[in-house]
Formats: sequence, structure tokens, C-alpha cells
Amino acid sequence: MKVAVVGATGMVGEVMLKVLAERNFPVTDLIPVASERSVGKSISYKGNDYTVVSLETAVSMKPDIALFSAGGGTSLEWAPKFAEAGTTVVDNSSAWRMDPTKKLVVPEINANALTKADKIIANPNCSTIQLVMALNPLHKKYKMKRVVVSTYQSVSGTGVKAVRQLENEIAGIDGEMAYPYPIGRNALPHCDVFEGNGYTKEEMKLAREPQKILDDRTFSVSATAVRIPTAGGHSESVNVEFENDFDLAEVRALLSATPGVVVQDDTANNSYPMPIFAHDKDEVFVGRIRRDETQPNTLNMWIVADNLRKGAATNTVQIAEYLIENKLV
Repeated sequence: MKVAVVGATGMVGEVMLKVLAERNFPVTDLIPVASERSVGKSISYKGNDYTVVSLETAVSMKPDIALFSAGGGTSLEWAPKFAEAGTTVVDNSSAWRMDPTKKLVVPEINANALTKADKIIANPNCSTIQLVMALNPLHKKYKMKRVVVSTYQSVSGTGVKAVRQLENEIAGIDGEMAYPYPIGRNALPHCDVFEGNGYTKEEMKLAREPQKILDDRTFSVSATAVRIPTAGGHSESVNVEFENDFDLAEVRALLSATPGVVVQDDTANNSYPMPIFAHDKDEVFVGRIRRDETQPNTLNMWIVADNLRKGAATNTVQIAEYLIENKLV
């Protein structure tokens, strides 16, 4: 299997390479791809060194699969070129997510919608993935009406520059700023750019993407996305109103039986999800499961996941694994 990793020298690209190695993905020929300034550099994968090539060179090499994590503009321009060359692209940017002709996939939920004809497949937003992983089994059982979610997102979701800003602030060093304000000892209610309706792009992704993934427009999602000074791992406070009533023990059992979800909900022993526990793990952790006592059929829960793994790299690799297992590439 000839595999290109586009954006191989970036934060998510590096985690993709790590996940590919950990999961023994059947790579026979690795093609690391990056911007012109990184072309010619060497990266290590499973003890071997590989030379970073340009996008143009990578297309000419006709990989079977290309895993993209290089930004929306790059994906819009180059994903179709790879697809025309016969490559199946799994794209981690926002470029194709809401395109009605492209599938938006979380493998545990809707990979069975994929066919050989899908040459560009979209990977959802990191915050969306962990949200729908927990919501999907509950929606099937109780039918959601409305979801209100507030996120507490790590600086790694912004990128290397933001991680460096936080590290500099902790060390008392003046440096380049990724955000308009300090992030250390602070919380910024500002993830991505603001749109005309007063919401940020991140918040609108959370509103729109779950409907597409679950193939259901009968429920709505209202989101507030906040950046906090954690280095990795996104957390979400989620309030879900259902059409039908639920039993808390059954909710916990449904979530516990969901592949990729871990229930961590023992408040008597201070056990609940936190980014420090989710670090470098592929599971989505759910806890603080309780009724909303202000209105009927409404549940509160707390969801945490490593945004660079299940929120990005791991989900992308899982899509590629599904394609291979089902002979779609």
C-alpha cells in the first residue's frame, strides 16, 4: 500500500505517522509530503528515513491513499489532483466537510456509507468527533431534540505556534503570539474566526457537522467554543434534550458498550474525564453523567478526548483502515 502523508512535518502529520506505525498500517511505500520549505528534509518512520517531497511529486507517484493534514486551501487545490490520479484522499481540513458530494466520516458511526467512488473523504472537526461518538448511541435510543455544548479546547488545536505561545508564557518569555491575548491563566471565547451571526467557525462546525454525520436534521446543536491553557485534549460540557425519557444506568450501559467510548463516571472516588487522562489515547471519555433537573428528558455529560489522535490523526487512519479492509482502494 503506497501511502502519502500530506503535511507530514506538521503537528497532526507527525501524529498520523505515529498512529500508522502503532497500528501496523500496511504501508509498503511511505511518501511524506510537505510545503516547499520542507522539501528535501528527512523524516523517520519505523526506523527508516524518508525524504519529504513536494505535492506535485507526490501526485506523480500515484499513491493508493493520501492522508491530508495541510490546511483547507491546500486541500481544495490538491485533493482533486490526487483523486484524478486515482488516489483516495482522506482530508483532515474543513475544506470538504460540508460539501454535499463528499462523505463526512467517523468510522464507528457511518463508514458503511463509503464506496469505491468516494475519492475525497472528509474527516470531521476534532470537537465534532468526540461529541458524536457519545451522542450517537443515545440518539438511536432516545432521539435527540436539542444539544447545547460548551467546549474547553487545548492550544494544540490551533497548532505549533499556539503551543509555543503557552510555553513561552509559562516560562516568562516574550514571543510570537498565536492569539490576540495571552492564553496562560486565561480563557478565550474565540476559536477560529467570527462569522456574521456572531458565532465562530468552530462553533458552526459543531452545529452543522453532527447532522451530516448522523444523517439527521431533526435535532439542533448550539455551541460555544473556548480556548483554555491546556497543551492537549479537548473537553466538552454537553446538555442533551431527548424526545424520550431515559434511565441513567441504561445511559451508562449504552455508552460503555460503544466501541471507542470509555465511561469514567465515579464521582464518589473523584473519577471523571480530564485531558491529562486522555493524553495519547484513542478513546473518547465520558463522565459527569446526570439528569438536568430543570426540564424533562434532558441529560448532562462531560466528554474528553485527545484532539490530535481521535480528533484528527487516529480517525483519519481508521477511515483508511476501513477502506483497505473493505477493498475500497
